[in-house]
Amino acid sequence: MIVGLQMAGTASFAIRSQRSLLSGADGALARRDFSLQTNQPVGKATWNRPHWMVTCFLIGLTIPWIIPLGPLNLSVYRLVLLAALLPCLLSWVRGELGFKLQDVALFLYSIWAAVALFAAHDSSAATQTSGIFFIETMGAYLLARRYIRNAADFRGMIFVVTMVVLALSPFAIYEWITGHKPILSTLRMIFPTVDVTMMTPRWGFWRVQGPFSHSIEFGLFCTSILALTHLAWGHGCNSASRWLLTAGVAGTAFLSMSSAPISCLFLQVVLMAYTAILWRNNSKWMILWSIILVGFLAAQLGSNQGAVKFFISHFTFDPQTGWYRVAIWDFGSESVVNHPWLGIGLADWQRPRWMPSDSVDNFWLLTAMRYGIPALVPLMGSFILTIVAVTCAKSADRTVEICRVAYVICMVTFLFVGTTVHFAHAIYSWFIFAWGSGVWLMDTELPKLARTAESNLPTRDRLLPRGNARQQSRAWN
Repeated sequence: MIVGLQMAGTASFAIRSQRSLLSGADGALARRDFSLQTNQPVGKATWNRPHWMVTCFLIGLTIPWIIPLGPLNLSVYRLVLLAALLPCLLSWVRGELGFKLQDVALFLYSIWAAVALFAAHDSSAATQTSGIFFIETMGAYLLARRYIRNAADFRGMIFVVTMVVLALSPFAIYEWITGHKPILSTLRMIFPTVDVTMMTPRWGFWRVQGPFSHSIEFGLFCTSILALTHLAWGHGCNSASRWLLTAGVAGTAFLSMSSAPISCLFLQVVLMAYTAILWRNNSKWMILWSIILVGFLAAQLGSNQGAVKFFISHFTFDPQTGWYRVAIWDFGSESVVNHPWLGIGLADWQRPRWMPSDSVDNFWLLTAMRYGIPALVPLMGSFILTIVAVTCAKSADRTVEICRVAYVICMVTFLFVGTTVHFAHAIYSWFIFAWGSGVWLMDTELPKLARTAESNLPTRDRLLPRGNARQQSRAWN
């Protein structure tokens, strides 16, 4: 009996020690549920219901109404961002959200874009356009920064957006088969909506537009959450629910029949498989960036097109589409060289007569064309800096680490798909919001005692019963 009491006391001490190692910001979620340190499903207690503004924003992204308000045409998500802008700005100015270089860079990007618009257009048009631009940029970013502060908030946001995508799937299937657009045709009976786009069917099926302006936007919205759904939210579900939700999101995205979203599906699957194989390898992100760098150099040196043109031309269903995008890159880059500082605003860009469309299927290029290189540098620089900073941070909480992996995969997807797609309107706001929703991951770190224990496994194991030492080691890793 005495031996039994001693073993029980040792086990109790081990649990108390484990909890003390998880103290601090990183362990706040773990203290509520010790099962987070194991591979078991974490349950509903580990996610928070999103703030009502976040929920309204995510739902509003898929409501295609164009609501006239004086000289402005506002959509539902813009109205939400407009209502949230002032309180979110005040929280940021007061320092309640913490100081981040990315915040300042995005603010400077918004200001420079406004300067470029005033330089290219009359004051009335520039005021309206720059105002909407600021709302969609800083409004969406700060909304995420203010209301998504930890893993529970992050997972709650993912749950809502996943349910939104799945709610669109029945209408998408109907449109995919028949070509009729039930969402737009129904909602336009109340307010005007975005224009209907009828494109040539592919493989005998119609490309689904859904509630967005184009099928590419529909596909990108659905595709972008694949890793978030499967990893960050799926970590709290049983295996059947996890794969059912993942299949639902992937299947809905596929109905867009667009090359960029489908390429992103495969990219996310590859990245998820990669991180699963190297989950315990602390250098997995360094290895990944090395692979990307080697691939870029191989395309740059081994192709007569160069790396950028190679990827732009090969991520398409139709070779003619790829060739046209290469032409966009050539003449768009020439426009940037001719107008490097303030760009051309929303004016039409110079191109040959055989290029009738003024659309530019490259978000990063179009940003430089419209607002100049000084706008592109803080935008792209801070975005890449966020990805790198998130990958460098560490946490003792397994749920936080899974959220980190899902977020990085989502951001890498946006980084690459931005070279073949322009983010506009609802998709642009979703991109900025998704970016801001993971900034909290930069602040996570291993507590000092946890880092000591990680580097000295025998010392940690002496605090644990012999039978549980290996199991706890797996939980930490």
